[in-house]
Amino acid sequence: MDRLTWRLQQAGRALASFKELAGIAAPSVIERDAAIERFEYTAEACWKAAQRVLLERCGVEAAGPKAVIRAAAQNRLVAEADARSAMGLIDDRKLTSHTYNEALAFALFSRFPVYAGVLERLLNAIEPQTD
Repeated sequence: MDRLTWRLQQAGRALASFKELAGIAAPSVIERDAAIERFEYTAEACWKAAQRVLLERCGVEAAGPKAVIRAAAQNRLVAEADARSAMGLIDDRKLTSHTYNEALAFALFSRFPVYAGVLERLLNAIEPQTD
């Protein structure tokens, strides 16, 4: 299996796992914390998959998640609105190490349904189209 295929599969599995918890209406503390952990690894897997797509399909090298999102928007892999949302997602990903702060953990969790949609559209846009 080539590296791009592997990255896309990892991102797809991570996203499926994240979506299981992202939309829970009244999560327990354990469910919320599990969703935050899933958000962390899903965000990482998705930006790294996009990074690989940019390199292999567009010849674009981008280092770091925000550079990857900007390059994905410039190469029309994601819509501009989703790119803006993804920038907020990346900022929130950086905050996840501070989720011992109850208010922050709650605020992060409340944004997960939107982020799940953004990541899903990103993956759908970068996955190879089959006829």
